[in-house]
Amino acid sequence: MTKLNRRALLAGAAAALPALARAADTKPELGTPRSVVSEPPRDFSPGAPPAFNPDPDVLRLTPAFNGLLIGQEVIRRVHSGLHLAEGPAWSSLGQYAIFSDVKNDTLYRYIWETGAVTVFKRPSFSTNGNSFDHQGRQLSTQDFFRRVVRWEADGSMTVIADSFDGKPLNSPNDLAPHRDGSVWFTDPQFGGNLAEGHPDDGEGPMNASGVRDPAIGNTGVGIAKAGGMHQQLPMNVYRVDASGKVEVAVPFEPGKAPNGICFSPDYSKVYVIRGGGISVGDIVGTKVQNLRVFTDCMVDGIKCGPDGMRADRAGNIWCSSAAPLGYAGVTVWNPQGQLIGRIRLPEGCANLCFAGPKRDHLFMAATQSIYMLRVNIQGAAPG
Repeated sequence: MTKLNRRALLAGAAAALPALARAADTKPELGTPRSVVSEPPRDFSPGAPPAFNPDPDVLRLTPAFNGLLIGQEVIRRVHSGLHLAEGPAWSSLGQYAIFSDVKNDTLYRYIWETGAVTVFKRPSFSTNGNSFDHQGRQLSTQDFFRRVVRWEADGSMTVIADSFDGKPLNSPNDLAPHRDGSVWFTDPQFGGNLAEGHPDDGEGPMNASGVRDPAIGNTGVGIAKAGGMHQQLPMNVYRVDASGKVEVAVPFEPGKAPNGICFSPDYSKVYVIRGGGISVGDIVGTKVQNLRVFTDCMVDGIKCGPDGMRADRAGNIWCSSAAPLGYAGVTVWNPQGQLIGRIRLPEGCANLCFAGPKRDHLFMAATQSIYMLRVNIQGAAPG
């Protein structure tokens, strides 16, 4: 047996110091906050240790963003296991948030008092976008029926729009209620795919060569209405007034398919996600004038693909971002179109709303999960 002495131990330790120092250089500094871009990545699962304060994934890019945040609050994941989370909206009357799982044909409800997530409507007929109007009534777009509907106080349903100029709509995607009683909605072609609605009967914009059969899996609820199985219209943005009259608010431009939509807090401007960026226009009567680029959603040379958005009461635009890890999540723009902050999520975000009794919780619908962050500002829209 080899005898060890103090001198030999000290000599060995001294020899090992350079190697230990090199190993330490490759590890994060003690106390470095974990984030979605750290290795290993931040753990959002229930019971995981909370992030450091301030949250390392809430990026303050300008001093103005600090005033919109609460230092003690961190991003929380409140639900997961979805296929494609979309269309979040807040019911002030019911004290719950709803959101769509478009590809799973289900509309869910997040109960505020308990945090429970329950099935709200199944089938949802591929409900995508949701909101609540100024009377508290739920508004939804249904990709399966390619229409916009409203749920009345007595539980009945009203079809707000399913056609224009005698032709069926493509697949209404997102909507926003105006305080004048009208409802504005976008009408791209996304719901014509197999997973999010139904393909055209025969060759169509989303059914090349007609290889996908809409009859397979058809639940027999009437999608074969006259003309209802073919996308024929340009991808416009529409306005429906209180009488039910449908008119084009923003005509389609090639390469600029519309998606998310919201209004400024005073309802004088409309914001539309289209062509991978955000456009803004002035509302004059029932028309949109001076339509212009608000932002191209480029951050550090990365396209932060926008999908849905909401305005806060100060006029800032909070927009979802589907982008590579580190840029996926939410981008926040001031009324002049300057990026003031970002929220990083571990998956792409499709849409968001302001939830909670005070409408001060950012409720984010990412691909498979729902995340929340309490902020120091309130959402402008009722839903």
